[in-house]
Amino acid sequence: MYKKYIALLILLTSTVFHLNAQNLNNKEIRTKLISEIDSIIKNEVAGNNIPGAVIQIKKGNEIIYKNAFGYAQKYDYGHNLLSQPEPMTTEHLFDIASLTKVIGTTTSIMILVDKGLIKVSDPVGKYISAFNTPDKKPITIGNLLSHNAGLYEWYPLYYKATNKQDVYKLIGELPLNFPVGKERHYSDLGFTILGEIIETVSGLPLEKFIQENISLPLGMHNTTFNPLAKGKFEKIAASSHGNPYEKRMVYDPSLGFVFKEIDPKQWDGWRTYSLKGEVNDGNTWYAGGGISGAAGLFSTIDDLQKLVDMLMNKGKVGRKQFISKKTITSFLTKDDFKNGLGWMMDPENPFMKNGPEGTFGHTGFAGTSIAVIPHDKISVIILINRQNMDLLSTGEYYNLNPIRQQVFNAVIKNCK
Repeated sequence: MYKKYIALLILLTSTVFHLNAQNLNNKEIRTKLISEIDSIIKNEVAGNNIPGAVIQIKKGNEIIYKNAFGYAQKYDYGHNLLSQPEPMTTEHLFDIASLTKVIGTTTSIMILVDKGLIKVSDPVGKYISAFNTPDKKPITIGNLLSHNAGLYEWYPLYYKATNKQDVYKLIGELPLNFPVGKERHYSDLGFTILGEIIETVSGLPLEKFIQENISLPLGMHNTTFNPLAKGKFEKIAASSHGNPYEKRMVYDPSLGFVFKEIDPKQWDGWRTYSLKGEVNDGNTWYAGGGISGAAGLFSTIDDLQKLVDMLMNKGKVGRKQFISKKTITSFLTKDDFKNGLGWMMDPENPFMKNGPEGTFGHTGFAGTSIAVIPHDKISVIILINRQNMDLLSTGEYYNLNPIRQQVFNAVIKNCK
């Protein structure tokens, strides 16, 4: 009998030792990860490459790293250093740019699919009459989500449209630029039309649908379009100084955007001030009133984490099935172009390069990105207000891909 007690004592002691050793090892790994990421971001801020950043890394149910760096606004419109730059905090709202496509629009489409109100295989023409023309009739909702509907990748809609309805009408009138379903061409216009479908099917404005069906139920109280109009958000990271890059897209044919029917000088409503709480995306701001299915949402890192957690938990929030597992799985299954519906899944994308099978994410032009590794229950959210630095001498904004890749590699190496 004593031998049994001794054996049990040895087993318990061994288990406790193992757990302590494991905890010590986890602590060492976390310390190394934090050190690596701190070094990456602090060097970029010190090198005056970016004004600031907010980063959050979560594994399982634990946030293993969260930090804010640098400044929420460092320069004014004339690229003069502010006498008192605004320090960045983890509570700052960011213009999440094209993360709107996945956080707002794709999630909304998932909800409508779950409710049985639409199918991904439905032709767009079922809901929008302008897509019942011979060339557009084959386009499905799935084609829009997959960026293979053949629509223009981008078009300066504000040259011909001044409101949301004008925008929808104009996109419906534009000819296709690529064959339907044959090639993937990332398109802002496709997600703008998805916004129209959400409004048509639900009977609600896009902003209200997202608020009532995503933001409020998930407790994303700091996620909104047009935050300045809400009058309650004091901490907002500044983005661009007007729209210098977008103006270049209209004026400089070397960027590949040539519209023979448009004289760049026929419209001159460009903003001439630093943007802080106004969406950077010109089509969304000038023609959409700050709201579209392609861009416009502002959010915080904590709010974004809530939606990411829902996706990582196969649609479950606490004990509630917010979106069905079946719908989540179908949207996060690779297509022929190595991407999901709405979400990017191609492992060649720098911000999630060499992630394990099933890794998904997205980026936003203003400097935002999300990478999710379901296999290891890890998420990496990076928010950088790169545009406040203004354009480089090359006419481009600072390339964030090396930063994103370094951070992602550090996480892959230290968190598995």
